[in-house]
Amino acid sequence: MKLLLALLLAFQTPTLGKTLVHPPIPKSTHTIVAIVVLNKPQSEQQIKQLISSYHDVKLRHIFQKAITGFSVQGSPETIQRLAGQQQVVHVTPVTEYRAETEESVKIIGGEEVRSFFNKNLRLTGKGVTVGVIDTGVDYTHPDLQRNYAGGYDLVDNDRDPMETRSIGQATMHGTHVAGIIAANGKIKGVAPEAKIVAYRALGPGGGGTTEQVLAAIDQAIKDKVDIMNLSLGNDINGPDLPISLALNRAVENGIVAVAASGNAGPNVWTVGSPGTALKAISVGASTPTLEIPYLLIEGIRQKIRIQPMEGSGKWKIDRSLEMVDGGMGRKKELTNVQGKIVLMKRGALTFTEKAKNAYDAGARAVLIYNNISGSFMGNLESSSPIPVGSLSKWEGELIRKQLKQQNLLTRYISVEEKDQLADFSSRGPVTGTWDIKPDLVAPGVAINSTIPGGYLSLQGTSMAAPHVAGACALIKQAHPEWTPEQIKAALMNTAKPLVHDESVEIGKYESPHLMKDAEGRTAYRTFEQGAGRIRVDQAVKAESLVLPGSIRFGKFTNSSNLHEAELKIENITSHPIAYSFIVPKKVVGLEWRLPLSFSIGPKETKTVKVTLAVDPLLFKDKVHDGFLTISAGGEQIHIPYLYVLKEPDYPRVMGFDFAQGDKPGTYRYEVYLPGGAEEFGIALFDPQDYRFIGFLDTKTNVKKGLIRKEFKTEDLPPEGVYLIKVFAKKAGKEDSIQTGIVIDK
Repeated sequence: MKLLLALLLAFQTPTLGKTLVHPPIPKSTHTIVAIVVLNKPQSEQQIKQLISSYHDVKLRHIFQKAITGFSVQGSPETIQRLAGQQQVVHVTPVTEYRAETEESVKIIGGEEVRSFFNKNLRLTGKGVTVGVIDTGVDYTHPDLQRNYAGGYDLVDNDRDPMETRSIGQATMHGTHVAGIIAANGKIKGVAPEAKIVAYRALGPGGGGTTEQVLAAIDQAIKDKVDIMNLSLGNDINGPDLPISLALNRAVENGIVAVAASGNAGPNVWTVGSPGTALKAISVGASTPTLEIPYLLIEGIRQKIRIQPMEGSGKWKIDRSLEMVDGGMGRKKELTNVQGKIVLMKRGALTFTEKAKNAYDAGARAVLIYNNISGSFMGNLESSSPIPVGSLSKWEGELIRKQLKQQNLLTRYISVEEKDQLADFSSRGPVTGTWDIKPDLVAPGVAINSTIPGGYLSLQGTSMAAPHVAGACALIKQAHPEWTPEQIKAALMNTAKPLVHDESVEIGKYESPHLMKDAEGRTAYRTFEQGAGRIRVDQAVKAESLVLPGSIRFGKFTNSSNLHEAELKIENITSHPIAYSFIVPKKVVGLEWRLPLSFSIGPKETKTVKVTLAVDPLLFKDKVHDGFLTISAGGEQIHIPYLYVLKEPDYPRVMGFDFAQGDKPGTYRYEVYLPGGAEEFGIALFDPQDYRFIGFLDTKTNVKKGLIRKEFKTEDLPPEGVYLIKVFAKKAGKEDSIQTGIVIDK
């Protein structure tokens, strides 16, 4: 306790009386690859002429469909000068994209929809082509052979998009995604007769670059696929990244673009590109019907929710067990765990190594808590005979604190959950534009699908997105004349808004930003779930379409307190339909001005205006959202909306964490920059005399969003306690966080 107090005082001292000064960031000496977006199309000769005066810049790839631009390689400084050319809209350094990791088909109405039409038009996705931009596809899998319609490998630049098979770097993600969309064998996908075109943009280990993904989108547009699925992403929350722009371009070319929102929840602002693309369908993850394990722990009032790891034994414990602290899960720390539940901290060892060590020592179960803020999901590399689950950092530290005071007895219970928002599902809104993302959610937990050589259950928004891509294939088959905008509207208009199960306990600091719906139930916010969970059976037989599927009113300005939005309402039936708006619940300072009741004739369209009047003196909330309800004949259509009175006063640097990595001999940090930075750095100081030691990391021209980096222990300073200053500079202003880290090799 004395040591902890001393450290806290040491880390607080500089903010009281001493300002830390950091040296300038050293200039980069390495080359980078960047995407250059142009304001208008140019020929290859014109592009070569444009870069000819930049002698160390090399042209790599010209994109013909996905974006108007090209990729280059050169020094950061030279590429930055190239960005100043009049023809250049912006330049974005290439970043890494990674794969975001039968009951679910029934939940979204995928089985029921089959019976809607006669035998001559049975909805199975027949005649519809879906491009899967991912790690490739095992086209020899018996459940996928008949659906495979060719593809391209943008990693090795050939026509063989087979999954990576090399030992230690083998992939399976794209095959799993393809199976959810269109498996047709032992298991059935959402659209089992749709055609799959595979684009391998992510190589060994499941990683790829902006350049490769853009090339895949470019090829898919040339191939004129009907739908493209991208169950991949990065952590940058912004609307204008090249891949987000490319998905918008794909939609303009008549392709339905579906993208995973990311697995960085439950905090808001975590949706990443390309799930930020305005015109794409961004998909979050909900739960199918699951038996969720909980622990009742002596001395802790709330139930502790366990996130089971894929590949672990079943959580079915029939008696009370003692819980013990197993440290990091090393063998030497597991000397008294026989017949007990072992609590471990994430890091230093892989999840599989921790589980094996515990099993070998005689433990009954393993709980691994996060070493950075928030919860997480995990997969074991090989199956474990004992149950293994994950906890949030807050829950783990709460239990560990209790264990220091007394031995704890735990009792296992299970709770059935369905249609809950998955903790890991990334939330919006989109920074800068305040767009509501994700647009929809779909089942993304414990989803069984195809992998090379067999079948496996996985979880993530990667599994949710292909449910939506498959649903789009069914809608496209039923309504081949519909545009991507109409298909998106049909899914959003008929989605089921999710309500939080109040019987489920949510840990402190981890709870989503819940609100009350019109019936007084606790509902998820629109920027967490979009319009709600898809119901493809309802979308296929929709009689009305309202575009766009969500409304973002924008921010308050001093010049006006009236905010207008236009909605296009289409009657797609052969009979007239009466429409009326249901006035939302009264909120002080807000007044809705909605159209009076009206009727639209068969196959006709009407554009209406809705107005939100705001009195900033009376309206107290900075952000207001909810669902605008339209009565359309016998249907009710829910349109999510978001209004921002004032830009939240968030800092430029937030959410810094530093911890041991999952692999032995590694450390990692993450930090969130909601506004980006021209200069970013992590400076290390001696906590005794505040002497500058060096930089842990430095970057320039950092995009807004989450930054993560992993280090090997040999690349870090010597063991010890360090005071650090995490800083970001932009437009002449600086923000910083001061804290302490411990490096223990």
